[in-house]
Amino acid sequence: MRPSTAGRWSLAALVVVIALIVAIWPRDRSDPPPATGPGPAAPSTAPVDRRPQDGAQALAPLRETAALDPCPQPGGSTPAPAGPLVGLVFECVSDGSSVDLAAALAGRPAVVNLWAWWCAPCAEELPVLQDYAARVGEEVTVVTVHTDPNESNALGRLADYDVHLPGVQDGSGRVQAAVGAPAVLPVTVLLRADGSVAAVLPIPFRSADEVASVVEEHLGVAA
Repeated sequence: MRPSTAGRWSLAALVVVIALIVAIWPRDRSDPPPATGPGPAAPSTAPVDRRPQDGAQALAPLRETAALDPCPQPGGSTPAPAGPLVGLVFECVSDGSSVDLAAALAGRPAVVNLWAWWCAPCAEELPVLQDYAARVGEEVTVVTVHTDPNESNALGRLADYDVHLPGVQDGSGRVQAAVGAPAVLPVTVLLRADGSVAAVLPIPFRSADEVASVVEEHLGVAA
């Protein structure tokens, strides 16, 4: 017997209802998202040297407490900067001014120490570097480079350590990349007076004598 017209319409309505149920039934969260056509990629977050909340007003009382030495400045008679740090400009941790690091270090051997506020070996090494800086005087420039975006914590740590060395804020790790330093901390970079790299030393120093020894070996300056 052939189904009646009413029966055929009932069957068709049932099929439509089932299709609607399947369409709206919740899917497993592991299902892949529907494919989309080509389009612009979402913009990636660019590395930053310091956190947005570490503005001048927030850092002012921390800077006063830390009482860091001013960052080195280019001299009038120094040669044009050279080496891997050319063109890299940073914020001076002591006062927020801009520092062209290669220009500031040009004309004198330099000890550049890469550190971060959370680094335990750095906490032991920074006072050692301050002792060495006091010993060597103006023969060698000693400067720190803070390699984490949290500048507030950097200033707090330096105050705790009673370390007043001049330093720059490099939360994006540009110095580390420029000199080819390994991704460890602390790292000490020895620069010749012409800005070229004499040594990259990924080791913590435990005495001013140790620092003086490697500086004399690689830069020829005794202290």
